Amino acid sequence: MKQLQGKVAAITGAGSGIGQALSIELAKLGCEVALSDKNEDGLKETAAQALANGVKCTTCVLDVADRAAVYAWADQVVADHGRVNLIFNNAGVALSETVESMGYDNFEWLMNINFWGVVYGTKAFLPYLKQAGEGHIINVSSVFGMIGVPTQSAYNAAKFAVKGFTESLREEMQIEGSNIEVSCVHPGGIKTNIVRSSRIGEVGKAGTKDRNKMVKMFDKAARTTPTEAACTLIQGVQKNKPRILIGADAHVIDTVQRLLPTKYQDILVWGTTRNHNKHN
Repeated sequence: MKQLQGKVAAITGAGSGIGQALSIELAKLGCEVALSDKNEDGLKETAAQALANGVKCTTCVLDVADRAAVYAWADQVVADHGRVNLIFNNAGVALSETVESMGYDNFEWLMNINFWGVVYGTKAFLPYLKQAGEGHIINVSSVFGMIGVPTQSAYNAAKFAVKGFTESLREEMQIEGSNIEVSCVHPGGIKTNIVRSSRIGEVGKAGTKDRNKMVKMFDKAARTTPTEAACTLIQGVQKNKPRILIGADAHVIDTVQRLLPTKYQDILVWGTTRNHNKHN
């Protein structure tokens, strides 16, 4: 879908970060946007910036973990815009906690948003994309959907699942001869508030419970701005890339995983242990 002007895009997690930047950049290209997020204030801010570009914009306060609500939103998007051509399943949350200490409440909270939210968004919008004549499903995974990281087991589980789910869907659409394209997105460190709003449990020697320290570490590592991420993502969609890597760190991690498919784990264990001993 090289031409986005006049198309209709639905975006989850549009109230901040990549979702917000994506909404604004698509609006600049003349694409109508249907925005959703749990954060009503952030959603209003995004909508104001999108509307400033002269395109139609609708909003919905939405919890993507609520299947019925996601399906109702898909119906409303088509009712409001007449059709929908793209769905960006972008909403996500973070959790730092070891497998041993992690309660099922935290695990289910993250999986319901990061994985099931993607599934609901995909299945709710797929029939409407087909009706539109052409469509593109864009599911956001992560570099943590390529490598496992200590204290990130729940996040890893969800993002690995998104990757497998999305790649399988793309294959099915191709076998069917469908006009629906499918892309999986793997952002590296993006300057968003995901760590600031994350849940933190017991991390033992594998991490830190100090949120301020986590934020500082993340901000230092996150080199890509949301706008840069959005532009890379849109270019990937226009080129119909099956896998869209965002940020230099994403390309490095992808290469490391290919060259050292299991050895990278030893490197992470060494680095984490060294960092723990250094600060204790």
